[in-house]
Amino acid sequence: MREITYAEAVKEALSEAMRENEDVFMLGEDIGVYGGAFGVTRGMVEEFGEERIRSTPISESAIAGAAVGSAMTGMRPIFEIQFSDFILIALDQIVNQAAKIRYMYGGKARIPLVMRTPGGSGTGAAAQHSQSLENLTAHIPGLKVIQPATAYDAKGLLHAAIEDDNPVMFYEHKLCYRTTSDVPAEKYTIPIGVADIKEVGTDITVVATGIMVHKAIEAAKILKEKKISIEVIDPRTLVPLDKKTITRSVMKTGRAVVVTESVKRSGFSAELASVIAESESFDFLDAPIVRLAGAEIPMPYHPELEKKAVPQVEDIVEACEKMMVKK
Repeated sequence: MREITYAEAVKEALSEAMRENEDVFMLGEDIGVYGGAFGVTRGMVEEFGEERIRSTPISESAIAGAAVGSAMTGMRPIFEIQFSDFILIALDQIVNQAAKIRYMYGGKARIPLVMRTPGGSGTGAAAQHSQSLENLTAHIPGLKVIQPATAYDAKGLLHAAIEDDNPVMFYEHKLCYRTTSDVPAEKYTIPIGVADIKEVGTDITVVATGIMVHKAIEAAKILKEKKISIEVIDPRTLVPLDKKTITRSVMKTGRAVVVTESVKRSGFSAELASVIAESESFDFLDAPIVRLAGAEIPMPYHPELEKKAVPQVEDIVEACEKMMVKK
């Protein structure tokens, strides 16, 4: 075990996979000499060469199309979209091709494809570079959607995604890149579709995704001093979703708070809340489910307004305190 950053863990998984399997290659804008928009792939072109670390023109649709085609021929492409906002340009290839081909070919075609993209707010990148759009791709049958919050989870889940024979969306929150955790030096995989209990508690279940996992853990520390015990559940994978871990926790605590950065209206927080409401855990609830999510506005540029647009630690603390008062 060593303590490394989330960005280093992603790079390590990419490098290990490429050394292990010559069919694995990468493509994306500025991923070569420049090292990607956030430096994740820096230095990889020197080891693997320009044939396997392919810097592409600025055309997300072309990148996605080339990746889908190469996956159909037996390669295992990993393509990077610089910001998750730009996935919208590639949606036809992702939604109507990658997600549909295996089904439409009766299972005779495989699409072993990983689509990596950084998303979320917190860097002052404003409205067109700060969105959390993972709920869009989570809506599409045929796609797996992963959103790891820690360096440990990022490395293990990325290996699992690369080895999967289906198209996988892999969302990396920009603020997570500098976070650190203990990560094994050797290769390991984490099963897709298995949630993780980040904090064990008895009073309230907080289900959080992406960067909100870190905020929920911080809120749990504050609430512990106030004699409120929080259980933090990190789904890690949005599709397939580990419903059992979530509902079992709610059955234990009797209360649920859902925290996501994506906009509240039609966001993934609604999916998480419905999992609880439609399961046997609903009968164990001692209070209504609370959803904390992004404001229904384009992401502001100003840092203080940006913070106001998404849930913060104090919002989680306040929601949990109010929930305990209502018991």
